[in-house]
Amino acid sequence: MSPLEYLFQPPILFFLLGVVAVLVRSDLEIPDSVLKVLSLYLLFSLGFKGGAELHKSALSLDVLVPLGIATLSSFAIPLVIYPLLRRKFSVPDSAAIAATYGSVSAVTFMTAAAYLQSQGMDFGGHMVAALALMESPAILIGLLLARSRGGAAPSWKTVLHECLANKSVLILLGALVAGFVSPERGVKALQPFVVDLFPGLLCFFLLDLGLVAARRISDLKAAGAFALVFALLFPLVAGGTALGVAWLAGFQAGDAVLFAILCGSGSYIAVPAAMRTALPEANPSLYVGLALGLTFPFNLLVGIPMAYSVVARFWAVGV
Repeated sequence: MSPLEYLFQPPILFFLLGVVAVLVRSDLEIPDSVLKVLSLYLLFSLGFKGGAELHKSALSLDVLVPLGIATLSSFAIPLVIYPLLRRKFSVPDSAAIAATYGSVSAVTFMTAAAYLQSQGMDFGGHMVAALALMESPAILIGLLLARSRGGAAPSWKTVLHECLANKSVLILLGALVAGFVSPERGVKALQPFVVDLFPGLLCFFLLDLGLVAARRISDLKAAGAFALVFALLFPLVAGGTALGVAWLAGFQAGDAVLFAILCGSGSYIAVPAAMRTALPEANPSLYVGLALGLTFPFNLLVGIPMAYSVVARFWAVGV
């Protein structure tokens, strides 16, 4: 699939429509209540499908190795990028950005999964478990860095609660377990809800993210060139490194693409929810603005097709 053909995929078109709506100063809005339902639905659908697929897979090395590597990556990424960020930002801001980019974007993962399905490239249901496992470790590392470097000392009870009871993490893990333990007839009964509706509702959700991302760009004017370059280079470096690790570890083709997307994305849902409570002195316009205003659109328009093209070439999968 050429880059132009990729841009004409429905999810990408609706994201771009949201961007255009902001540029032309349209009054297009999606109510917050609708967005909350959409967000929960997408996470539920993704988790349930992943759990059902995981049920079909034996807990072999092909499953356990990617899960272990994904979890370790979420611990390692913030530790690697924090010293670089400290050259330009304060301790709280550096810790928050490190946590943001050590964690993952569930919506980017959903878009990549939908793209792989449209291309006929299979991936394991355990990659949804990898998504869930990578949500929280980076938050813990980010707050540990803030504490150890003289930043605020959050209550660890509060931190753990935000990491584990966060609604996005909880619904994803809960749906994953439900899909894993449900009998086959139960899974089939939910297929129209969790499979057939998913592409259309993902488009609707990306329409709103296009609106939000375009508005967030204005927040980045004071961030400086370093922050802007970091937000655009991070997915290339982290995603490329992840593909190298996936190749050496023997990941399946679809799993390699999703692992690269997870490592190269940044969280703008779970991390902000935790940081607002545990590290309030960090600037949300900075860490949310970078992840949502720059890295998310970059991954959507460039990162996903690039990762797929690399894997298609080196894993000998036809494009």
